[in-house]
Amino acid sequence: MAAAGLQLVAQWLLWLVLGLSSPLARVVANVEGDALHTLKTYLNDPNGVLQSWDPTLVNPCTWFHVTCNNDNSVIRVDLGNANLSGNLVPQIGLLKNLQYLEIYSNNISGTIPSELGNLTNLVSLDLYLNNFTGEIPDSLGKLTKLRFLRLNNNTLLGLIPTSLTNITTLQVLDLSNNNLSGEVPSTGSFQLFTPISFANNPYLCGPGTTKSCPGSPPLPPPPPFVPPTAPTLRESNASSTGAIAGGVAAGAALLFAAPAIGFAWWRRRKPQEHFFDVPAEEDPEVHLGQLKRFSLRELQVATDNFSNKNILGRGGFGKVYKGRLTDGSLVAVKRLKEERTPGGELQFQTEVEMISMAVHRNLLRLRGFCMTPTERLLVYPYMANGSVASRLRERPPSEPPLDWPTRQRIALGSARGLSYLHDHCDPKIIHRDVKAANILLDEEFEAVVGDFGLAKLMDYKDTHVTTAVRGTIGHIAPEYLSTGKSSEKTDVFGYGIMLLELITGQRAFDLARLANDDDVMLLDWVKGLLKEKKLEMLIDPDLQNNYVGSEVESLIQVALLCTQGSPMERPKMSEVVRMLEGDGLAERWDEWQRVEVVQHEAEFVPRNRASDWILDSTDNLRAVELSGPR
Repeated sequence: MAAAGLQLVAQWLLWLVLGLSSPLARVVANVEGDALHTLKTYLNDPNGVLQSWDPTLVNPCTWFHVTCNNDNSVIRVDLGNANLSGNLVPQIGLLKNLQYLEIYSNNISGTIPSELGNLTNLVSLDLYLNNFTGEIPDSLGKLTKLRFLRLNNNTLLGLIPTSLTNITTLQVLDLSNNNLSGEVPSTGSFQLFTPISFANNPYLCGPGTTKSCPGSPPLPPPPPFVPPTAPTLRESNASSTGAIAGGVAAGAALLFAAPAIGFAWWRRRKPQEHFFDVPAEEDPEVHLGQLKRFSLRELQVATDNFSNKNILGRGGFGKVYKGRLTDGSLVAVKRLKEERTPGGELQFQTEVEMISMAVHRNLLRLRGFCMTPTERLLVYPYMANGSVASRLRERPPSEPPLDWPTRQRIALGSARGLSYLHDHCDPKIIHRDVKAANILLDEEFEAVVGDFGLAKLMDYKDTHVTTAVRGTIGHIAPEYLSTGKSSEKTDVFGYGIMLLELITGQRAFDLARLANDDDVMLLDWVKGLLKEKKLEMLIDPDLQNNYVGSEVESLIQVALLCTQGSPMERPKMSEVVRMLEGDGLAERWDEWQRVEVVQHEAEFVPRNRASDWILDSTDNLRAVELSGPR
């Protein structure tokens, strides 16, 4: 008997050493570990993201991208933007305690397993920006705790399951950019979803779309965007206490709805362009979808109390610090320096949420934020290879320069990221400070556009008008300098200057060029050398002639098209992407040259050379308040 007792004690000690508090916990860990390992075998992982998923380990809680609770049950799987392909497996439905399943922005295909309906503790399901096909499983209607459901930007087919209307906890529903069909269910709680999107499903009809269904009356105008309120009380033979509670709830709903309705009315009166002015309900507890709300103490510890030795950079928006969170992951913490506005907390949180919803492989993902009466901080993943500017001009001698194929990939990747901001975000996001210092490089030297949306975020005390031009001299479009009004075409101009930085390795504005009687503005310096047909002098010496001349010329052509004086003449970023992919550049360039010839023939001032059409970009430069250089 004593021996049996000692053996039992030994088993318990072994389980404790393994981090498991009971035999049941060990069984659960094995089941969950086996399920995740099965998922790994059905996924293609070119970057080795799942390398730590070792099936010989008893506990999957030691694996990267897996989070567990105190009982060693998996509660979060975060594989967003990991360049994975393959299929999801039904075994994922065995993760009974899973709360967050984040597999967005990959290349995963196949159908969505109906077994996901078994994950009854799920709070967030994000499978957007993949290649999923087939129908949305009806079983997802069993996820009664679900708050965030984003399946947008796939190729899903069929009807929207009516069962989804039974999920009363939903706060965000996004099924846009699929091939769904039929009528949008009009019952249940769909009207409570905030935000809701069925856009770009051409075969959908009914509420939330632009099309009425056959045999149905025309759709009424969409209602104002109103924050979610408390669920409607069911009718019953309630006591007087219940009636009072209902009255209080209705009054609270009106109290919260009135400002939102007034705000929506104000927006309709204003024809000007807005960025993110969308009201939202403040939730001090956390989590705006993926977004974590960090405590100030967490970020103080992560950055060694914002030590100067951890500063990664300084900019017009504030300082950026390198930090290490308690889970060991490295982050970049941006400490915004703008003055605080009383009552601006809700607006700030709304702007942050809208930024976080812009998800693309060439955009820097916002991981979280911190908001106190005295601090505004944003938390991003740490980019080990820094910015394009630092790799061009500040790299240590031991590191190789960016080669030409990498520079071409940077040009295309950053163009795709900006095109997504302009054409696929609603409302559109205008960067307003596109430059090499704001194009970051991940572990594979893939371009990641950073700092997008911050110009509007830092103007959250203003509804539309920007009182100061934000940007960096040398990158700012002439019409933005003269009027203070920005558009997506101001981003196109900044992108064109960034291309010239990639080609030349030089700064957009550099007083050192005066020593050689050259132009301080990079655009003017490039145009001067082109006039003199000195193309070879434009190219970064670090390339050591390891480039393709025709590719350099094409990139210069794109840059010059992007930096035309008239914003109307500049291409859209989506057109830039196509030109970089080899579609339409020659035609656009020839058309532009023909227009220039006609304009020159109409001018009275004689010109010495045909190339004298190039304008000096300093013609429109005037004294304005700048937030840079950064």
